[in-house]
Amino acid sequence: MQKIREAIRAKYVEVARSPMGRFLYPIGREGAQKLGYDKSILDRAPEQLLQSFCGVGNPFSLGRIAPGQRVLDFGCGAGFDLFVAGNAAGPGGLVCGIDLTEDMAARATDNLRQTGLTNWEIRQVDAEDIPYGNDFFDVVISNGVINLSPGKRQCFAEIYRVLKPGGKLHFADLILEKDLPPHLTGSPEAWSQ
Repeated sequence: MQKIREAIRAKYVEVARSPMGRFLYPIGREGAQKLGYDKSILDRAPEQLLQSFCGVGNPFSLGRIAPGQRVLDFGCGAGFDLFVAGNAAGPGGLVCGIDLTEDMAARATDNLRQTGLTNWEIRQVDAEDIPYGNDFFDVVISNGVINLSPGKRQCFAEIYRVLKPGGKLHFADLILEKDLPPHLTGSPEAWSQ
């Protein structure tokens, strides 16, 4: 598991600098538009934040965030989904992001400081452990990150631990449609794709 986490960290340190050319799907404004993000949010997003977007889906298409809710972004990346959630939760809400790399957490912090939002916090984590108490969040979102976890049981157990009873998990992710070739099965590099 440690080799897999190191491969993921190495890739996302580079993605924190620039996601250009690192994914096989559209990123930035084009990617967010194709995934159906609200145009008014895209128009309000600082350009640097929007350029950093590299999600695989739109977790907000699964349900809305209500004013005053607490939201966790599991694997917040550069912070675009935190921006969307922060606008929806409003000043009475709280949006919290966690990410595996210091570089990505720093990028998200820098990006969100440019937005004018004040209802957010970001923490760097070393594994699937979520540094919040039981029953803390109304909603957990994740965009293309759960598939990266080599410890999915622990990942989901932690998500459900921090969700309030009746809380919602809205996630978008990649799945395999067929088995990997033998030379890629268990490859740390394959996990980070």
